[in-house]
Amino acid sequence: MSDNNYLPAVQDAVVEALGLETEEVTPDSTLTGDLGAESIDLLDILFRIERATGAKIQASDLADHIQGGIPDAEFGTDDDMVSDLGLAHLQAVMPQIHIADLVGKLPADEVISLFTVRNLADMVTRFAPLGSG
Repeated sequence: MSDNNYLPAVQDAVVEALGLETEEVTPDSTLTGDLGAESIDLLDILFRIERATGAKIQASDLADHIQGGIPDAEFGTDDDMVSDLGLAHLQAVMPQIHIADLVGKLPADEVISLFTVRNLADMVTRFAPLGSG
C-alpha cells in the first residue's frame, strides 16, 4: 500500500490525541508500540479522524480490519499465537511485516502492536465518504 491523501490527517489526529510533536509521528510509527497509544487513545484518534475526514471507524472496525473476518479459532493457534492463515491476512493489511520472522512467535493479543500510522491511513481510505480526500 502506498501513501494516500489521508496520511496527513491521520498523523495530525495522532499528534493531537497523544500530545506528541509532529516529527515524532512518522508513517511507519506503530500506534501502541512506538507511540504508546492505549485503547482510550485509539478511540480519541478515531474520533479525530472522523472529524477531519468524515471516515467513521469504530474500534470494532479496527479489530475486524486487522483480523479480516477470520474466526478467532482460525486466526490463532491453540497456544494463542497467530496462525499461518492469520499471518497471511496480516501481510495484506500490514505489508511492512515480515511473516517469516513471526511464524509461531506472534501472540494474537499483540497484533495491534504492529499496526502503524500508515496502516491506519490506508484503512481510512476504505471508510472515507466518496469524493473526500
